Formats: sequence, C-alpha cells, structure tokens
Amino acid sequence: MSSAHRQTRKDGSYEHAPAALAEPEPRVYPEPDPAPGPRRPAASAEPETEPEERLGWRGLLGTRGFRRLLATRFAAQCGDGMFQGALGGAVLFNPEREADPMAVAIGLAVLLAPYSIIGPFAGALLDRWDRRRVLWVANLLRGVLTVGVAAMVATGVAGPPLYLGALAVAGVTRFVLAGLSAALPHVVVKRHLVEANVLATTVGAAVAAGGGALAISLRAVFGGDNTGSAVITVIAALGAVLAAVFAAGFRQGVLGPDERTEAKQAIVAVARGLVDGARAMAAVPSVASSFTALMAHRLAYGISILLMLLLFRHSFSSNGVLLAGMAGIGEMVGVAAAGLAVAALVTPWLARRLGRGNTVRISLVVGAATMLVLSTAICMEMAMVGAFVLTCAGQMVKLCADAAVQSEVGDDRRGRVFALYDAVFNMCYVVAVAAAAILAPMHGRSPLLLVLAAACYLLGLLAHELLTRRRAAPTPT
Repeated sequence: MSSAHRQTRKDGSYEHAPAALAEPEPRVYPEPDPAPGPRRPAASAEPETEPEERLGWRGLLGTRGFRRLLATRFAAQCGDGMFQGALGGAVLFNPEREADPMAVAIGLAVLLAPYSIIGPFAGALLDRWDRRRVLWVANLLRGVLTVGVAAMVATGVAGPPLYLGALAVAGVTRFVLAGLSAALPHVVVKRHLVEANVLATTVGAAVAAGGGALAISLRAVFGGDNTGSAVITVIAALGAVLAAVFAAGFRQGVLGPDERTEAKQAIVAVARGLVDGARAMAAVPSVASSFTALMAHRLAYGISILLMLLLFRHSFSSNGVLLAGMAGIGEMVGVAAAGLAVAALVTPWLARRLGRGNTVRISLVVGAATMLVLSTAICMEMAMVGAFVLTCAGQMVKLCADAAVQSEVGDDRRGRVFALYDAVFNMCYVVAVAAAAILAPMHGRSPLLLVLAAACYLLGLLAHELLTRRRAAPTPT
C-alpha cells in the first residue's frame, strides 16, 4: 500500500490519510500516486507512455468533487461567453457605434490583455491562498464588475472608461479559470486527469461558446442598441454569481494548494510568480514544447478571427442559411463549438495511440493547411469550414498542453504554471490581433495575412520539435 494513501471526502475531493487508517478505495478508483509535490520529470523527452486507465465520462461525473468543480466551471464560462458576446455586440455590431479594424482589435484585446499581464503574478497567489476561497470571492467580484460595465453600456459610455471596466472583468475571469485548472488534480486521481481535463476544458469551452450564442440571440429580444446590450450584460453576471455558489460548497482547503513554498510576504510571493512559473515550465520538455505549439496556434487564430469579424461586418452578404453580420458570427460560433466537441472525442483516442507529441504535430500541420486553403478561397462557406477545423485543431493542442501541465508539474507550482499558461495563451492572441489590425484592409479580404497565419503554424511545429528533443532539466526548487 502506498505510504501516501488518500481517502475520499464526502464532497468528492481527496485527502491524505495514514495508510493503516485508510479505507479501501472503490473498485473504479485505482490507488492514486504518492502525495502531490514537486516531481522530477522523467529523463525521456516525452514522458507520455504511462498506461492510462479510462474511467469514462459517466464515472467521472459520479465523483462528487469533480461534478461540483465542473458546475463551477460551466457557470463561470457561460457567464464569460455571454459577457463577451454582449460586449462584442455593443462595440462591434451596434448601430449606434462604428467599428474599423483597430476598433475590433481594441475590443478583442480588452477581453484578453489584463490576465496576460497580471496572470503570472496571480499564479503565486493561487499557490498560496485557499483556492476554494479564491473561486467564490473572485466570482462574486466578477459579477459586481459585470453589472458596472452594463451600466456604462446603458449610458452610452465609450472609449477608455468602458475598456477599463471590461479589462477588470476579463482579468478576474482569467484568474478564476486558472484556479479551476489548478484545482482539478484535487478531485480526480492522476491516471484519469487526461479524460477529466478533456471533459472540463472542452465542454467548458463549448458552454462559453453557447453563452456567446445566447447573448447574440437575445439581441432579437432586447435589441442591439445600448439598452439591449446592457440588459444582456446584466444577465451575464448571473453566471458569475452561480459559480460562486457552487465554489462555496467545497470544504476549506480541499482544492489545494497542498504545500506553500513561497516567501511569507505576499508581495514577494507575487513577484516570484512569473519566474517560478517559467522555470517550472521550462524544466519539462513536453510542457515547454506544448506551450510553444499553443503559442503558434493562438497567433494564427488571432489573425483569422480579426479577418472573419471584418468580413462578416463589411464584406459578406447573407446567402441562404448563411447569414452576414452578428447573426453570421453566431453561426460561426456554433460551428466552432462543434469543432470543440470533435476535439473532445478525437484527442484522447489519438493521444493514447500516437502520444501527445504526435497529436500536437498533426494539429499544427492541419492548421497550416487550412489557412493556406482559406487564403485561396475567401467566402462564407470556407469561413465556416475554417472555423470548425481550426477550432478543433487548436483545442487538440490545448488539451495536450493541459494534460502535460497537470500530470508533470508539481502541485506547489501548478497554479503559477497555469497562470503563465493563460498569460501566454492570451498575449499571443492580442499581439496577433493588434498586428493584423495594422495590415488588414477594412473589408477583411487579405490572403497575405492568411498565409502568414499558416507560417505561424509551421514555425510552431519546428519549435515544438526542437524543444521536444531537449533533455529534461532538474525540477526547480
């Protein structure tokens, strides 16, 4: 019997117990690995051959702690999707406002930039503070800030004040999502992390897309002007409040962190977040290479998203079931959600048979090929195909990166790595959107930018290969 045997609490999370006192675990839950803490990576460049025992989604959902964490994530991401859809409609497709490429870029950057800046430092707090408390307090704060943004939209506020309000909401949201990812290993045993992560992140992303689609559809009920957009934004705040209620149902301390290795002064701990997250990430080749591949995808995806928004805003015309304007964006979001669902089904199958590394390689090649095809045929039909394929390929890369961090980074540093992960994830998107806004024409038809997006995927593939072949460094202490 393992010297760090764990037993299940009533809320479904795991706690350590002396081996002599531990009750036998249910048959479907094999004995977990030793107590979490810093792990020394295997010497191989890609330690992904450990046999994986599948529990199945039904078995995962039968775990009370995982089920509650999943409900927290879904409520938070549904509210986030609604907020982004409402704000996007208010800024980009509002008849009372006008949008050019730079306005589109600013609107997208507002939703992602804040956590790209504060995320690495906030990660230190996720590894220092009780994550259960972080989740319910941050979600309540997000609800209050969302209502504040709704008030600004209703009164016609534009420019920096509106952007600052949206920045605050987005920053807290990213903090919440990093906390949810860092807490996952406390409610699921290690050998089931891959499938648990597939369910949590993929369905969560689909729920966020559904929230965005709901915000778009509610424009038909409340209108697309300032007042209608404000009402939809207020409704989005309900997701944050519900997420706070779910998070408060956990016992104190059950979501970690298990050990707190930072300095006692909070300021020092925060300042070390960026460095510690980067060191822990760089120490494991499979994690570093996955990060790089995800960066390449986000750069390419940012370029394509900006162009699609401009095309649906200024170039495309409704054609049968394919609609232009905000309704067309809603259709594209639905197609992208289907891509997420396919990624959820395909990624575990490919990862088990080919390994995470090969799954990432396939995704990058498919992404590059899709961008090149799009550059030769810019039309609504191909835009929908591209939304499906690129979202599916990108989600496959993200699922592999998530699994690498959750299984190969110690719990005492996992929060900082996930915070750095989110920062890199979002900053690449913001940089790509900003750069594309400078080069993109008002109508959005730019084959050159799509070719550059394909080049991002190919450069990411090259960097992934180089980092995968690097020997593992000693785990930072």
